[in-house]
Formats: sequence, structure tokens, C-alpha cells
Amino acid sequence: MNLPDPVTFAIPAFILLILAEALTGRFVPKKSNYEMRDSAASLIMGLGNFAIGLVNLGLVSAVSLWVYEYRIFDIGYQWWAFVLVFFAEDFCYYWFHRLSHEYRFWWAAHINHHSSQYYNLSTALRQTWTGSFAGTWIPWLLLSLIGFPLALIIFQKGISLVYQFWIHTEAINKMWKPVEAIMNTPSHHRVHHAINPRYLDSNYAGVFIIWDRLFGSFVPEDEKEPCRYGIVKQIASFNPLVIAFHEWAGIISDIRQAKSLKAAFMHCFGPPGWSDDGSRLTSRMIKQRETERLKKTAG
Repeated sequence: MNLPDPVTFAIPAFILLILAEALTGRFVPKKSNYEMRDSAASLIMGLGNFAIGLVNLGLVSAVSLWVYEYRIFDIGYQWWAFVLVFFAEDFCYYWFHRLSHEYRFWWAAHINHHSSQYYNLSTALRQTWTGSFAGTWIPWLLLSLIGFPLALIIFQKGISLVYQFWIHTEAINKMWKPVEAIMNTPSHHRVHHAINPRYLDSNYAGVFIIWDRLFGSFVPEDEKEPCRYGIVKQIASFNPLVIAFHEWAGIISDIRQAKSLKAAFMHCFGPPGWSDDGSRLTSRMIKQRETERLKKTAG
């Protein structure tokens, strides 16, 4: 069955919405913050992701079809399959996203999406160049094993990507409470992109925020603590090559200087920020220190 590509149809809307948001910033700066070099870097990252994705599509499809040969069910394209895959694909996205923050090897492929210190619709275009190499597509093999056809999986991944575009904005405040309770919204995703200690490593949702609420990774946005964006150690560069590969270079450098095989392994597959001498901090350590600081302040 041939299904349309949602992203292709959405591209004109992406462009118009980015232009509209940038124009809004001329009149209401607090609602739209753009930097031309930053947005250009995000656009190049998006184009690179698209081109690399076309090259790797054959490999990923071949593995998915191989797994599909061992499928548990024959789901097909019944109407309810589109409903079921809507939730199942989002579940896979949640775990891909969470693991990409918890393990440095996948974080090296994902970090570029968080590298901008600006938060606007153009940031949504800042996509990975190395995700296919790192194997970040593996969680979606679960869908092939269950029995979802590859075309249906690709279609739903496109729907998810289109949905996630509009939540990269400061122009929309918190929405109607039932929507905030179930769906991923700009408010929830601002928290995900924030580097404030209390916000680190939270709200991994794609479409539904229910997974974060279920698995204990949900943190609400506090209007008293505005989000600060980027990564803990800012790269301060608009060079797409630096954006795409700086963390991989860091991994190689750390492995070369490692004093043991365990340290080399942890530098590659441990949590981002891990160091054997404690000279660097993981997100968990940063959050713990902030909690202790607040307790002392309150005391």
C-alpha cells in the first residue's frame, strides 16, 4: 500500500509558519527570538538530515523488513491499525528519546537538536546527521516485530515529525488543561529543551505526554523560572560540522585519554557528563546539587 509522506506535504506550512513567527518577533520580542546564523545552521542541519536519510533508507528498510518476516501478528492496513500505530509509534519514540539523553553514544547523535540557544520553529529543523549510524532507529523495529507494515510505520513517523514541529515555539503559552494533560505542547517541550537544573532530562514525549507521566519523567513548566536553552556546555558555534560532530569528537578524545577499559567504555556508553574522577557532572548530579542548594537556602 502506498501512503503519502506527511513531511513533504507539510514543508510549505513549515516555511510559512517560520516566517510568521520571525515576523511576530519584530513586534513581540518575548514571543519570538531569532538569530539569522542560528536559523541558517538549523536549516542546513535539516537538509543534511533529509539527504542522509535518503542514503540510509535502504539499510533501515532492509533490517525492518527482515524483522517483519518474524512478525507476531498480521496487522495490515485496517482502520484500527492506523489508530494503534499512532500510540505504538509514539511509545517507541519516547524510549528512543529517553535513551538518547541517558547514554552518551546516542546523545552524540541527538545533541545537535539541543545545541541552539534559541527556541523557535527553526530549531525543529535542527536534526541529526549521525542517528542512522548510531542505530537510533532500533526501537522502531519493535513495531515491525509486532506486525505493522513498514509503509505504515514510515507514515506514522512522518505524522509524529510534523506534529513536533509546532511545539518548538515560545509564542504559545500553556494550553487548555485537558490538552496539557494528554498531549505534548510547547510548554512541555520548552522544558525538555531547557538547561535549568530542575528541567534537565525530562518530557521526552513525541505526541503524547502520557508516557512521561507514566514513567516518571514529567516536569511542568514553572512560569517563575523561565527556560534557558542549549546544552550544559554550550558550543557557541553556528558551524554545521561542529554542531553535528562535536560530541563524537569529544567521545574519541575521552577514550584516547581513558586510563582503563572501564573508563573508555563509560565515556562512550555511560551517561553524558560521566568522568572517572568526578571532574564533570551528569544531569543527575546537576539536579542533585541543585536540590541540595535549594534545601540549604530554605533552611
